[in-house]
Amino acid sequence: MSSAGRSGRVDPPDEAVSARSRELLDCAAVNKDAAFTEQERAAFGLRGLLPWRTMTIEEQVALELEHLRRKADDLEQYIGLAALQNRNETLFYRLLVDHLEELAPIIYTPTVGRACREYSHVVRRTRGVWITPDDIDRIPELLGNSGQPGVRLIVVTDNERILGLGDQGAGGMGIPIGKLALYVAGAGLHPRLTLPVSLDCGTDNEELRHDPLYVGYPERRLRGDAYYDFVEAFVDGVKQVYPDALMQWEDFKQHNAIRLLDQYRHRLPCFNDDIQGTAAVVTAGILAALEHRGEKLSAQRLVLLGSGAAGIGIARLVQSIIRTEGATEEETRHAVTMLDSQGLVFEGRDAVQDDKRPFALTTNELSGFGFEPSDRYDLETVVRHVAPTILIGTSGKPGAFSETAVREMAKRTPRPIVFPLSNPTANSEATPADVLAWSDGKALVATGSPFDPVEIGGRTQIVGQANNVFVFPGVGLGAVAGRAREVTDRMFLVAATTLAGMVPLERIEQGAIYPRLTELRTISREIAVAVAREARDSGVAPMAADSELEAAIDACIWAPQYECLEPTRQQDAAAD
Repeated sequence: MSSAGRSGRVDPPDEAVSARSRELLDCAAVNKDAAFTEQERAAFGLRGLLPWRTMTIEEQVALELEHLRRKADDLEQYIGLAALQNRNETLFYRLLVDHLEELAPIIYTPTVGRACREYSHVVRRTRGVWITPDDIDRIPELLGNSGQPGVRLIVVTDNERILGLGDQGAGGMGIPIGKLALYVAGAGLHPRLTLPVSLDCGTDNEELRHDPLYVGYPERRLRGDAYYDFVEAFVDGVKQVYPDALMQWEDFKQHNAIRLLDQYRHRLPCFNDDIQGTAAVVTAGILAALEHRGEKLSAQRLVLLGSGAAGIGIARLVQSIIRTEGATEEETRHAVTMLDSQGLVFEGRDAVQDDKRPFALTTNELSGFGFEPSDRYDLETVVRHVAPTILIGTSGKPGAFSETAVREMAKRTPRPIVFPLSNPTANSEATPADVLAWSDGKALVATGSPFDPVEIGGRTQIVGQANNVFVFPGVGLGAVAGRAREVTDRMFLVAATTLAGMVPLERIEQGAIYPRLTELRTISREIAVAVAREARDSGVAPMAADSELEAAIDACIWAPQYECLEPTRQQDAAAD
């Protein structure tokens, strides 16, 4: 009997254990390949369909790793892992859990970016639910067609701002699929509780629209009221079909991302990882670095290059934490300076959008920093006048951190914190090697995509990755297990502080300001506990003692191992 109750426990699906022979081998949810026992082979009509040897899951993991490492091309490895997921789900997740540090860059950044660009030419078997504007009146039916009645977590994208690559149309589905794989591997949510969704509302990517093999909705991207009506219909459908589900908005363009989060966050539990998850993981890295130096965030000066959803999310969370440290409103504003594609954001400048106005410097603040009257101030000018201790890039512009800017920053602060975060790797604002060289090895560097360690000054500097996977699986697990009715900003604040407290001193001394991915399940559980407590304490989740919350979280954590299958009564009767 399939079940997915509030505890998060999931039994094998009815349709799987009632199947026999080839039909059972074709069900990824319960297929074991050569690990089916002799008893199961006899009971399910598998004799003669598998080789003689019965393998353990550990042996299968070693074999799959061997298969994978034979592929020299990262995209081919991605395709191979997708094929394994479609064939044997338990083995796929066991492989990820056991080798997450090696495989996370394949199933997610940076390789997933290439997979999204080439999706129509590499997809073998689709996953999740695809919804187009033509489906606006039948969205509940489409969600129900997933065959997963107990979904508790949905990751949805409209494909318009995929990583730093922009509009990837139907190819953007690679992001929800990859994120949910990390939820399962990194936090232990059962895969049958999760659902990737693509709101395929067209594309303005002309290359895709002129590709005769493009698999997506071939119209120009839906805009205006029609777009918001489409999203509204989707949200209504989710509330009807999956009333207990948490929803994660993923890779929506900045203004849509902010508007949709603000519009729906009180109607159903939801969050935007690009805004809130990125903010939490970046802030956690900063806090970890400052903690080991005995410094407060309120004593720093932060310059943000990039004012999209990620940049705004970081600025908001940084200011929230500064306020908790007792800073005045003036000190809080003074601590964050933002630049966009037009340069410094300040009051009176043309083209300052509403999202950015809270971070626009006033005339008095410009004067206080010593800026001369101008209609444009670039990064190097801002660094000279503001003297930041922290420089963060979310611009999507490769090389945007110049040598002059980094050297100027390093002259004014003894240990600059520099985060070139844009993904994929080719879009990074600077390479870690350059930042360390320009700062004479003084900088603490973290990036959005993985980079190799850097040799400088006779020592090896590890480059930490400000990877959202350190935050969103724990937040999702805590919200689902704690039955949160809303995901609040304070949940991300406690996620950031919890993560910061889990970075050991030796990692900081090696130059890394994040833990290792091998610790992700432990990290996710700690964040989940903190998030569930915050949800309870803020009144957006049922009251429960800490021990009950922890028990609920542990009940949701699935270990990818094979279950012993037994035939249904109907199957026994048919066999007789």
